[in-house]
Amino acid sequence: MSAARGPLKGRAARLGRLMPSGPSTAARTPFVLLVVLLLGGGLITLLLLNSALNQGSFKLRELKDRTTELTDEEQALQRDVDADAAPDALERRARELGMVPGGSPAFLGPDGKVLGEPTVAASPKPSPKPSSTPPRAPDGGTGDPTPSGAGQTTAPGTGTAPRSTAPAPDTTAPTPTTSGR
Repeated sequence: MSAARGPLKGRAARLGRLMPSGPSTAARTPFVLLVVLLLGGGLITLLLLNSALNQGSFKLRELKDRTTELTDEEQALQRDVDADAAPDALERRARELGMVPGGSPAFLGPDGKVLGEPTVAASPKPSPKPSSTPPRAPDGGTGDPTPSGAGQTTAPGTGTAPRSTAPAPDTTAPTPTTSGR
């Protein structure tokens, strides 16, 4: 079948001029080298991208662990603050500092009149532990407990009723107040 053919005629001759039938004149080595370089460059780029993503993943995991630790620490500190802000803890710390429950309060009205009867806070007898019931007033009544449960009492007939007496001189030093925080 490898018999020599005669000259091509017509359409076949025109196609024969477009596609030479002889050996290829183009060298294949540069093309193969270009394809190998492109594939190698793509693989190296993919490897670098993958390692950068893994590094970011490790950093993200480290930051999540740190966030968890800080959240746990914040919750522990908040529990400590809440425990120290409880009324019984405040009362215990105040007693350790030598503070005593205040007496009946007195107020100054806008016109300068004293409202109520001021009394000096007396130091109660020390007890081994704070009682849960308020102490009784001197007249045998139950008294009015304070919001903090410190055991303040108000004698009957005193308190916020206006009095028309002249202002009494202030002999007590002002007491600083704290918010407990």
